[in-house]
Amino acid sequence: MFCFRTKSGKVTLVKIKNIENDSAEELPIKIAPRRDAYASVPIQANESLELRTYPKSASDEESMRKALKDNEFLNNMLSEETIALIIDAMELKTVGANEVIIKQGENGNAIYISSKGSFEVLINKKQYSKFNDIRVFGELALMFEKKRLSTIKSLTGGAVWHLNRNIFFTILARNNISKDQERFNFLQTVEKLKDIQPATLRIVANLLKDEFFKTGATIIREGDSGDLFYVIKAGSVTVLKESEGFVNKLSKGDCFGELALQNEDIRQASVTANAPGVQCLTLNRIDFQNYFGNIKITEIHVEKLKSINETQPEYMDIRLSDLVIIGAMGKGGFATVSLARVKKKKHLVFALKRMTKIDILLEEKQQHAINERYIHLNSISPFVVRLYRTYRSKKYVYFLMEPCLGGDLFNLLDQQKNRKFQRDDAQFIIASVLEALFYLHSRGIVHRDLKPENVFIANNGYFKLGDFGCAKKLDPTGGKTNSCVGTPEYTSPEVILVRGHDKAVDYWAIGVLIYELLAGKTPFRSNTALRIYQKVLRGINSTNFPVDFDVDAKKLIMKFCILNPWDRMGMSRDAIERIRNDKWFKGN
Repeated sequence: MFCFRTKSGKVTLVKIKNIENDSAEELPIKIAPRRDAYASVPIQANESLELRTYPKSASDEESMRKALKDNEFLNNMLSEETIALIIDAMELKTVGANEVIIKQGENGNAIYISSKGSFEVLINKKQYSKFNDIRVFGELALMFEKKRLSTIKSLTGGAVWHLNRNIFFTILARNNISKDQERFNFLQTVEKLKDIQPATLRIVANLLKDEFFKTGATIIREGDSGDLFYVIKAGSVTVLKESEGFVNKLSKGDCFGELALQNEDIRQASVTANAPGVQCLTLNRIDFQNYFGNIKITEIHVEKLKSINETQPEYMDIRLSDLVIIGAMGKGGFATVSLARVKKKKHLVFALKRMTKIDILLEEKQQHAINERYIHLNSISPFVVRLYRTYRSKKYVYFLMEPCLGGDLFNLLDQQKNRKFQRDDAQFIIASVLEALFYLHSRGIVHRDLKPENVFIANNGYFKLGDFGCAKKLDPTGGKTNSCVGTPEYTSPEVILVRGHDKAVDYWAIGVLIYELLAGKTPFRSNTALRIYQKVLRGINSTNFPVDFDVDAKKLIMKFCILNPWDRMGMSRDAIERIRNDKWFKGN
């Protein structure tokens, strides 16, 4: 029998006596390198954690603020308010000469700002650079639970400001969650919106824009066409009609402007801001019609997942001891996949995914493994790789899956001329992946690691989405998750910025996938993860598309890869129909 494991990026076949014994002669086999996903622990706002502050001089605060803003990655992530909170919470630590502050290969658990002294950067024990200015370091490993890529060592005595991971993320999460929740809570108090479903209100809360109008300002003019819907957040307005004069006074929690949007008509009255000014939340015509219509919305339906016992999967009678390993199929970040058949039924062939228990425990991925099993067992679609059942042994966890003998999209793409697909082939692949996402999203599931490595070619030639190691079932009322998960080149801005995310991350990834299938590389590819993230935060508009790139595909990619997740293609109420009817899918 055979299984396989990896050593320094090379896959080796191992001849073994049975599935649980991995000792024997090894034969090297090379496979194409994969882009591994990162999967960190969830980022939560620890409500019970007390945020201590440490005194600093005005010059210290200014130099720390400058260092945080000079860091391109953090500058895009942190607001002025968050920067101030981080500075307050950082503690000064004295370091002696030749003291190791960060060690290459260790997991990141703190972020640092140098205060005084000279430091050197070592990579593989060789000096890479030196610095004595005030700068941020250690931020990338902190953000994505990556191992330190270098060693930072003091050359002289000095000091550094430091902040541990838990406090850093508590500050970020509290700040982001409180703002989202505050707006959602306010909308729930608006009388006209009382019948709107919570899931819809959460979406709209992220689409609303804040606008302030000075005393006497005309917000709406009678006779003009209507483009915005208004909710008064603070202050009051006066409603006037030319034929009647004063009509009404509206204040906090009142709405106006919906009539012109519902009937595509002109404004029926003028609205002016009263002293000392009015703060409004505004919603544009398209979003209003998508989510509110006549202020009577159909409930957003999210299918409830059945329990594993209710799904009654096939092949439950097959035991682990019934299987024989007949070859290697692939490797993921935490697992190996082998081709297996049933001893007494040679026509029954499966893919057997094996994860080592000790690796799961050491990497603290128990919940990820539990989520993957539950979600994957319950995902039964022609466009999703089937998971039939799971097993446990003393050392391993096994998933018995549908064998996709055509391999994966990553290898198929690598075999194409110039590593590119023709338009019609790319259309078929993307359409298949989108159908898988539509199915998952209808059940409240986000995949969060869409990439060619996780798209597989079934025995009938169709493309199927697999590998649910990063998948998550979200709150059906429209909640978000704050975990940092995914593969760098496919990561969306909101994940990098730790602003909470939902199914919009999968639509961003679709845009990146279309680009890679047609251009042979991703739009944000770079030689380090940090530079990839910086490119992602600059957005798709900063990407230079190839001169001969498909014009219709480019337009579709631009719709999927919008920085604001709520404006992204796929997020409107009629999203599925709009995507299916997009010009790019209409042929050559």
